Amino acid sequence: MSVDRLQPSRYVIISPVKDEERFIERTLESVANQTIRPQQWIIVDDGSTDESPAIVARFSQQHEWVQVVTRSAGGHRKPGSPVIAAFNTGLERIEASDCDFIVKLDCDVVLPADYFERILAEFVKNPRLGIASGVYREEGVSGWRIVPMPEYHAAGASKVVRATCFAEIGGFVRDRGWDTVDEIRAQVRGWDTRHFEGVQFLHLKPEGSAIGSSGTNLMHGEVYYLTGGGMAFLLLKVAHRVVTGAPPVLGGLALLWGYLRLRLSGQDRLVDAEEARHYRRLLTSRLRTRWRVGPWRANATEGRVLK
Repeated sequence: MSVDRLQPSRYVIISPVKDEERFIERTLESVANQTIRPQQWIIVDDGSTDESPAIVARFSQQHEWVQVVTRSAGGHRKPGSPVIAAFNTGLERIEASDCDFIVKLDCDVVLPADYFERILAEFVKNPRLGIASGVYREEGVSGWRIVPMPEYHAAGASKVVRATCFAEIGGFVRDRGWDTVDEIRAQVRGWDTRHFEGVQFLHLKPEGSAIGSSGTNLMHGEVYYLTGGGMAFLLLKVAHRVVTGAPPVLGGLALLWGYLRLRLSGQDRLVDAEEARHYRRLLTSRLRTRWRVGPWRANATEGRVLK
């Protein structure tokens, strides 16, 4: 695809970083090699204690479009609020009117050279596309494999958001489930959200590795509650993870407890009533699709990512 024909729009990248010395150089290199490079890349070091700050500093000295911001944050960083707090620190360094797209990019990924060229091309084709990404591969015992996602979901590790859409949804919420809430809010406001299976990138650090499998299942239950999920679909999710989860049985129970402990405590959800209804309709549509294609084929295509 010709870069000239694309009429590429302006995009900025914001990357929260915390102790990524094992992977970050590969991410930096893959962004530097993009066929359409960002007009600005703000890398927010969130209190790293390894060599990440030194690696990023050297890189920024070689590329004038890279800016490094240091944010003090002690202790081990968990998914959700701390990540978006770091992202927002970077967001403060840009003027929304100066860019057409905002990218949240993790620094444990490797992008193909034409990643942003191809994603931006999809935004050009569809003026109502608000949030998009490619799909990511993770390395398992049998090699690199695609991690399946619902059709409407864009990967949080490399998410491209149209600036007007970003403003309408009020940015990312500072909580677990931010990368589902943004899609729900966007869709309620008339935007399309999706990923493109033909655009693939590598995710070097498997999902949930920072908090372990039990912690990940617990968090998924919490996220399901916070995003407005209902009990019927929850029970199906629990049954699925009791059989196929990591670990089996305990994975499903952790998911259930994550949901129930927030519900029983009266925790406020991150979505309003209309947004919750919309999310449940999305889940119902997925159930109908699973029923049409059959449970075995659905399990093969949907895998372990259940948003």
